[in-house]
Amino acid sequence: MKPVKRILVLALILLLGACGLGGRPSMDTQGADSFEDDVRAARTLTEAFWTQQFQQSGRTYRPIAGFVPYSGNSGPSCGNEPAVPNNAFYCPIGHFIAFDQTWMESLWNEMGDGSVYVIIPHEFGHAIQAQLQTDFQLNVQMELQADCYAGGTLSALVRSGALDAEPGDEDELLMSLEAAGDPTDDWLNPSAHGTAEQRQTSFATGYRDGVNAC
Repeated sequence: MKPVKRILVLALILLLGACGLGGRPSMDTQGADSFEDDVRAARTLTEAFWTQQFQQSGRTYRPIAGFVPYSGNSGPSCGNEPAVPNNAFYCPIGHFIAFDQTWMESLWNEMGDGSVYVIIPHEFGHAIQAQLQTDFQLNVQMELQADCYAGGTLSALVRSGALDAEPGDEDELLMSLEAAGDPTDDWLNPSAHGTAEQRQTSFATGYRDGVNAC
């Protein structure tokens, strides 16, 4: 096992082990027990976390203007770019997040609610980048920072008691994160998100060291 995977396993054991796999209860301590409940909780908890983060740094967090579920090709466009199936995205034009609800619910059913508590904080990470006016030379840098923000957000929610975590199921989650990575390390590709190892490392960094390390 590579060192980066050992780091990530430790993070996932603490954070994502109890993400609903095998019929376990929701991570949300308020008792969210449906897909809709988990989506609502992931949004609410993530925005509460970032509101607090901005306050601590003397800034004012601007809530997203919309949180838009869609199915297939029916999603909202972002500028001249149409929404595509099996996707979630943040649109700086309009400051909203949209997600293919059918796709995300299938992940929720197959993998557990941990998928929701990773995807939604990742997209909020892009909203944070827009508010902070973070400058990136490459798309992959932006995506890896959003992965890091997701890890930092989730670890903070676990520490605060807003989310529960139990050991177990880390192998399945490692495989799912690996599947989300790019097949090659092509940083110059304008659509690159990072290889599996790079995304795992960024997520683990955020989880271990917090969002300020991102």
